[in-house]
Amino acid sequence: MTSTHPGTDARESGKREEVRFASGDTECAAWHYPGTNGACVVMAGGFAVPKEPATDLFAKRFHDAGFSVLAFDYRGVGTSGGQPRLVLPVKKQLADWAAAIAFAAALPEVDPGRIALWAFSMSGGHVIRVAARNPRVAAVIAQTPNVGGPAAMLSAASHQKPLAMLRFTGRGIADAVGALVGRRPLLVPLAGEPGAVAMLTTPDVGDGSRALDPDRRHPDWRQEVAARSALRLLFYQPGRDTSRVRSPLLVLICDEDRTAPPGPAIHAARRAPRAELVRMPGRHYAPFMEMHEQALDVELAFLRRHLLGDARGASGAVPVDAARR
Repeated sequence: MTSTHPGTDARESGKREEVRFASGDTECAAWHYPGTNGACVVMAGGFAVPKEPATDLFAKRFHDAGFSVLAFDYRGVGTSGGQPRLVLPVKKQLADWAAAIAFAAALPEVDPGRIALWAFSMSGGHVIRVAARNPRVAAVIAQTPNVGGPAAMLSAASHQKPLAMLRFTGRGIADAVGALVGRRPLLVPLAGEPGAVAMLTTPDVGDGSRALDPDRRHPDWRQEVAARSALRLLFYQPGRDTSRVRSPLLVLICDEDRTAPPGPAIHAARRAPRAELVRMPGRHYAPFMEMHEQALDVELAFLRRHLLGDARGASGAVPVDAARR
């Protein structure tokens, strides 16, 4: 562990400290918010979104409530190491989660038995798969998760033009072939209008910058990803793993979400033994915007129940079987 500030000073001042931990052959960068209640929330952003725009809004409030937080960048994103940049194989991102959990468990103020995961969008699918493989995880929050599957693919395709889809596929294949001979990644934007060659062109994906960086404090955030990585996500289905998640799982969905359609997430949650479901109005980024306080209330209540044993207050969550009726 390396940091810009000693952990004791960070606890006394209530500030976060910059840390790094090993993952693969390099290091991931993270913000460590030392807490006071012994529990820790490990967080990461969406598929190619750095930790600051992706997690700051929630991490601060979790920390204010007494939780330690470890918010990290995947390899190849933000201030983490790793080359080439913005080439994000799912296998490596899952390994980064495992390394982050191990690092969090070794933090001096953290009880290794009280570690929760939090993520949204594509990473909301990752935490389901990570929890299915790691019994150490005590609780999971999957916020507007993209769990994959045919329905998610059809939703994405329905908001794109056929010629642009062909161009996107061609760029992904060209990028994959170029990687074999050491060429630089061919990048595509994370978001675009229908007809643009972009990872997503759904109606709500354009809310991303306004939701995550409304004050434009993160000019270094490159809102792009290697085309080969974006193409591979079409076949990624972490929702299939929910039946193996034994820890409490909170699935928070937004009814008007077209980037991560709620239907597949509801279906996936129904297979999880200890899932709770929260449905909110709004689009994909509503939990960062108009539904932020409501999302925070639900998520904090969930964390307190399952990490601290605090049953006070209503969570807004219901068992998935009850939500079905």
